[in-house]
Amino acid sequence: MNDGTLLLARAEISRLRRNRRYLLMTLALPIILYLVIGAQVTTVVDGLPFAAYYMIGMAAFGSFSGALMNNSVRIAQERKEGWIRQLRLTPLPARGYVVAKLLASMAISIPSVVIVLLLGHFVGHVHMAASAWILVAIVVWLGALTFAALAVAIGYRFQPDQVQPLATLIYFIFIVLGGVFFPLGSTLEKIGKFTPTYEAVTISISLAKSQPVDGLMIVGLVIWLAVFVSLAALSVRATAEAV
Repeated sequence: MNDGTLLLARAEISRLRRNRRYLLMTLALPIILYLVIGAQVTTVVDGLPFAAYYMIGMAAFGSFSGALMNNSVRIAQERKEGWIRQLRLTPLPARGYVVAKLLASMAISIPSVVIVLLLGHFVGHVHMAASAWILVAIVVWLGALTFAALAVAIGYRFQPDQVQPLATLIYFIFIVLGGVFFPLGSTLEKIGKFTPTYEAVTISISLAKSQPVDGLMIVGLVIWLAVFVSLAALSVRATAEAV
C-alpha cells in the first residue's frame, strides 16, 4: 500500500478523534444507552440475556453509525470544496483517497466496539466463551466496512446538503429493521432479515450463544458489502471528471 495513502488515513484518524459529533455517535451515545437500558433490563431475548443482546446492538449501532453518517457528509463536503481534486495533483494513487477513508473508518470503529463489549462484561455481567467475545467483535467491526463503502457511494454521488438527510434516513431504516434496539416482530423480521444490520446482529447473537451460524446470513452480509463496494466504485467513476 502506498505510503501516501497510509499518511492520509493517519491524518483522517487524528481529525476524527477531534470531531465531537463523530465521538458522540460512535462512543458516547452507545455507551449511555447501554448503561441506562441494556445493563438494567434483566429479561431474556432470543435465548440470550437482554444485557448481552443490547450489548451487541449498541456495538453495532456505534460502529455502523461512525462508518456511515460522518464519512458520507465529509466526503461530499471535501468533494465540493475541491480537496479531492487537489489530492489528484499529488503522488497519491487514484484510489488512495477512498482507501484512506475506509482505513480510517475501520480504525476509528474499534474503540466503540471494544468499549461496549467491555461494559457488557463488567457492567452487564455478560458471560460468553472467550472465542465468542473475539468473534462477535470481529463480526461487528467488519460489518462497519459495509457502511463505510456505502458512505463513499453516497458522499461521491450527492451534494453535502443532500447527504445528511439521505444518510440519516438509510441508517434509520437499517437500524430499525436490523433489530439493533429491540427484537423484531414477525412482520418486520421478514423484511429485516435481508438487511446487513440484521445479518450482522443475528450472526453475533448465534456466536454469543455458542450456536452454529446460519451460512445464509454470512453470504447475505458479503453480498451487501459487494453491492455497496460496487456502488462506491460507480459513484467514484461517475464523478471522476467533476472532481
